[in-house]
Amino acid sequence: MNETADRVLGGCRIAVLLATAVIQVGLSLVRLDGTASRVAFTTLAAVLVVAAWWVLRWKPVPWPVALPGAVVVLAASATATWALPPDRLFGDGDWASGLAGWHLLVLLLDRPTLAMAALVFQMTLTFLRQGAAPTDRGEIGSAVIVGLSVLAFQAATLTLIRVVNRRAGEAAEASAERDRQAHRKALAEQREADQRSRFAGQLGATLPLLAGLADRTLDPRDEIVRQRCTLAATQLRRLFAENDDVPDPLVHEVSACVDLAERRGVTVTLAVSGEPAPVPTGIRRELTGPLMIALVAARSQARVSVLRIGDEIRVAAITDGEPGATANGSGAVDVEWHAFGERSWMEAKWRSRPN
Repeated sequence: MNETADRVLGGCRIAVLLATAVIQVGLSLVRLDGTASRVAFTTLAAVLVVAAWWVLRWKPVPWPVALPGAVVVLAASATATWALPPDRLFGDGDWASGLAGWHLLVLLLDRPTLAMAALVFQMTLTFLRQGAAPTDRGEIGSAVIVGLSVLAFQAATLTLIRVVNRRAGEAAEASAERDRQAHRKALAEQREADQRSRFAGQLGATLPLLAGLADRTLDPRDEIVRQRCTLAATQLRRLFAENDDVPDPLVHEVSACVDLAERRGVTVTLAVSGEPAPVPTGIRRELTGPLMIALVAARSQARVSVLRIGDEIRVAAITDGEPGATANGSGAVDVEWHAFGERSWMEAKWRSRPN
């Protein structure tokens, strides 16, 4: 149950507790008659005080207290009721028949089924006392009407409280869902803004290259120019892949880089090991950035691997070309470059920090 519904139900518990205390002190105290009546009254007052310890702190009466308390209330009610002559039941001297039901509500308000059963049982005990002695049918009928009226009012109170509590919970859930939707919308707008910013930044980096090709200050036959064009295309392809909704974003973005290399005739072998793990977007960019440079430099062959062991993720590449420039790692991602004759090896490594 959510916090709002808990507070509503807690307020209802306090309201029933205060109403019961007012009824007991204001309406029942003046009608005590005899030792049994006073003992029952004192017992009910003690139960009310014990229940108040939890109710006034906005907590339900715990089960180990509520169940024995309900038994004590039923016993006190039966004691006071059976001490009265049958013709005085539901009259001025019968304060216990109606009061005990309110005590049961205080104890069992959080358990509506059990509360309703206890109310019916308590009123049944009173009816049994009425029928245990010879009484005029008219008096029996009047007593039953009064008793059922009291029971119906208390049952209606219980039902109303449960309905209000349920409505409060539904309203709170609807409000929480609206907040979640607003939060998701804000996140989506932020992601869209970030995506536009990244595309703008990538386009800004590509425009000088396009301008140089357009005004012929850059020669497309030059190997370095071709590598720059390939790198720009790979960066854009990886940027598109970054926005896709896939189960394994890192492998998806690595595959996008591999795809561009294969389209220009490079034979690429991709090996992936380990289970998918969440990797922040910025870290994925730093892991795939050196990979793009390595693949752009590859002439005919490349082997790419994604290794995930525990909290460590590695992206490595062995190619048959030597990159003209290498990307250095950040504080979060370590990058190593090594040359072995006509081959080069690159590895980007990231270790997640446990919370």
